[in-house]
Amino acid sequence: MFAAERRQLILEMVRANGAVSLRELARVVQTSEVTVRRDVRALEAEGLLDRRHGGAVLPGGFTRESGFPQKSHLATAEKTAIADVAAGLVEEGEAIVVGAGTTTQELARRLARVPGLTVVTNSLLVAQALAHANRVEVVMTGGTLRGSNYALVGSGAEQSLQGLRVSRAFLSGSGLTAERGLSTSNMLSASVDRALVQAAAEVVVLADHTKLGTDTMFQTVPTDLITRLVTDEPPVHDDRAGTELQALADQGVQITVAGATSGASGAEGGPPPGRQGRRDVPLPGQRGRHPGGPQLRSASLSGDGQPPERGARVADLRRR
Repeated sequence: MFAAERRQLILEMVRANGAVSLRELARVVQTSEVTVRRDVRALEAEGLLDRRHGGAVLPGGFTRESGFPQKSHLATAEKTAIADVAAGLVEEGEAIVVGAGTTTQELARRLARVPGLTVVTNSLLVAQALAHANRVEVVMTGGTLRGSNYALVGSGAEQSLQGLRVSRAFLSGSGLTAERGLSTSNMLSASVDRALVQAAAEVVVLADHTKLGTDTMFQTVPTDLITRLVTDEPPVHDDRAGTELQALADQGVQITVAGATSGASGAEGGPPPGRQGRRDVPLPGQRGRHPGGPQLRSASLSGDGQPPERGARVADLRRR
């Protein structure tokens, strides 16, 4: 494929999806990420797209939201690894909230094996993934169906969450920065996500590396309310993503990195969810609970049960 053909295909993918990772672009055009990165730079110089950490987005500073069909085919291995680890945070008998998104849908598929679990969600996809789990109770919010991501939004969804209190919330979004926290491109989705956060004692954000450093229109969770980030390990060349992780850790977010090659959990004879390819980065300083939240139990991520050391640097995560 000639350079002009590659760049035209790259441009068409970004226009169709709003944001595409370099890995996905390289796979589609069947070339290396180095070549794709060169093509993206050339297209950016022409003002046709903007580069972001590990990918490319539509020009204009803020990415638009992709529909579910496009999102479901992006960073699938990374989402699987993140969901495996996140499932290991959930304990038997807990009550949690799970927001809408393709990564949280992957998480829900793994939660079906947690006995006595109660899951509150505004996502039809999350509810569907848990519909046949006999030991899991699913509570749906009210609201108006938003077809692009199969989520219930609006005042009905927000009102149904009033007075609710659970141990933790699992949320995804369109972008994550240390400066603004988690954000999304849709106002109605952002408003419901904020209501989910208010219902939880702890907030766990699930975001693959392509969302690090991406800023979208509506803030959902400010950085100081994010207890933990579960992400995948950025590519070796993506220093900017590592820098963003360091900035998040410096602000008190505990970082857990999942190996994208760990594979999906649930295979017969395989290790339990949340125990594959996981690496923790301790907090520089221990953060307290969500303001106003009860002292509910929290799953520990350290394998030996010991508290994490203080002052660890995210830069240690980068491949040597």
